[in-house]
Parts: sequence; C-alpha cells; structure tokens
Amino acid sequence: MPQTELIPAFFRDGAQRMAQALRGVDRVLVSGHVNPDGDAVGSLAAAGHILRAMGKEFILYSSTGLPQYLKFFPLPGTVRTSLRHLPFTPRSALLLDCGEPHRLGSELADRLPRLTSVNIDHHLGGNGMGSLANWVEPRAAATAQLMAYVALAAGLPLENELACDVALGIITDTGGFCHGNTSADVFSLCAHLVRNGCDLTGLRERLENTWSMGRMRLWGRLMDRARLERNGEIAFCRVLLEDLRQCRALKEDLEGFVEQLRRLGGVRAAALLREDSPELCKFSLRSYGATDVRAAAAALGGGGHLNAAGGTLRMTPDRAEEALLAAVNAQLDREDNI
Repeated sequence: MPQTELIPAFFRDGAQRMAQALRGVDRVLVSGHVNPDGDAVGSLAAAGHILRAMGKEFILYSSTGLPQYLKFFPLPGTVRTSLRHLPFTPRSALLLDCGEPHRLGSELADRLPRLTSVNIDHHLGGNGMGSLANWVEPRAAATAQLMAYVALAAGLPLENELACDVALGIITDTGGFCHGNTSADVFSLCAHLVRNGCDLTGLRERLENTWSMGRMRLWGRLMDRARLERNGEIAFCRVLLEDLRQCRALKEDLEGFVEQLRRLGGVRAAALLREDSPELCKFSLRSYGATDVRAAAAALGGGGHLNAAGGTLRMTPDRAEEALLAAVNAQLDREDNI
C-alpha cells in the first residue's frame, strides 16, 4: 500500500502541505508548549525523526524542560532549555501542539518574528501562528496524530522510534483511548504503529507506573478535599503551593488528577484549580459528551477542546475559584437552556 493511502482522506491535503513546507526549511528550532505533556513531547520527538530523515539540521527546545515522568522516553537529540550557545543559528521554527506565542515561553516568543515558522496543532481557537505554513486541525485527537500523517506524506515509514513518538502523543491526549476524541482513525493508526514496532502496552506501563510517594500523598489529600457543586454536576478541587511542599510533590504530579474528578457519578464537568505562584493560578477542565468546557475556559481567556480545556487566571486562589466556578456554572446554564 502506498504510504499516503494510510492517511485518511480528510487529513491528506494538510499532511502534504506540511511535508512540503518542511522540505523547504533548514536549521530548524523545534518547540512545543511550555510544561510539555506527552503529546507535546511525542510530537517534538516525531519532528526530530522526520527532519533527520529529510537531512535537516534541527534543535529540540523546551524552555521548561521535560517533566520527570517523561524523562524515560528516548528522543532524537538533547532538549535544550535555553536559546543561548546553540550549535547553529536557527533560521526557522517548527511549532507544535501550541496555538499562542506566549505558550512557547518568552525567549522563543521574542525571537519568533525573526524566524520562518511552521505551526502544527490540534487545538481550537486560532488559525495558526506560522509565518510560512499552518495546519490547525481540531478533529485530530493529538498533534502527534498529525505528525504521523506528515511523516507518511513525506514518504517515511511509521516504524520503531517514530511509531513510539506518535503513540506517546496519542495515548496521552486520548486518556489511554478513553476520551471522546478516540476515533476510528486513531485506532487504525495505532494498529499500524503496533504492527511496525511500537510496544503500546509497554509504553502505557512506563507512563502509568512511575508514581512517587509525593504524588501518592498529594492525590490522597486532594481526593479528600474534592467537593461537588451545582447539586453534584460539578466536581471541584483546588491545589495550593503549600500542598505540594507538604506532600513533597511536584506540579507535574497533578497530571491526570482532574480526570479522576470526572469519574464521579452525575458529574458533567470537573474543574481543578492550581496555585502556580502568588496571584497566578492555572485551571484544568474536563467533561463528557456534549458538555462544552472549552467555552467555559474561553470565557476566562483559556482554550482547548470540547471535553478538555484549561487556562491561566492572574488572581489569588480565592478569586480564581470564584471566577472558575462562575464560568462553568454559566456554561452549564446555557446548555440547559438550549
């Protein structure tokens, strides 16, 4: 079967445009969003393998580095956390899983206007920030899924390391194939990855069985603190910096916690609020079915997907809690009145 036949028809044009754009750039700085999750890291790794196969020079970059729970994952190069003392001066940038310059980190955001850029993303909310080419496709479950199609459009086999790069992103952003974005196309692609050298079961085990005692203590504390609002339709919990200190946990230890809140029977939306620094909070929202938490996040300046969204609130935890719950309640009111 020709490589392009493995790309669903709907995604084919975008994949071919991106493959062509990457053929035309060199000395590429590859970056995802700050505090990268599995999709950002998987997409970063996939991009490195694709660019290497094309004979391009590239640098992998993340201003915040990789989270501890993903440091086991092999990458096609060292991830740099600073744009100083690079082995070459980048001429272009490949921006992945990110729709806003500030989410790249201030250092890259400041340099971006001087670089020829390509943007590949699956988040709602924009048309892309690439100066050369953009592919923003919310119907993809993960940016790594799009990178798989770019590789195929470039004539590269999806096997071994590249297959695992794609799988990492898909596993993360589908919640282990449990979220509503787990489409037939996702299963078809993952079947191909498994047939071509990706140990999907082993990868999931590495992702899920790396807890620290700090994370265990933190989750226990938050499970006890979680509460229901709106007659059981909203599950809410907030996390303070003091909680992390007392539990000897990291911010990344909260990965996946909001999904547990969503498991409560009768809950339509789950909300997690995290104090990030004095008067700065981050929030994560999750839902099932037609409940649109992206709209609630957008009302607060955030974004994301229908059933998974988030954002930042520059206010104290008390004020942020009030604003977040008001936005979620308002969205549920709108949906109830349709």
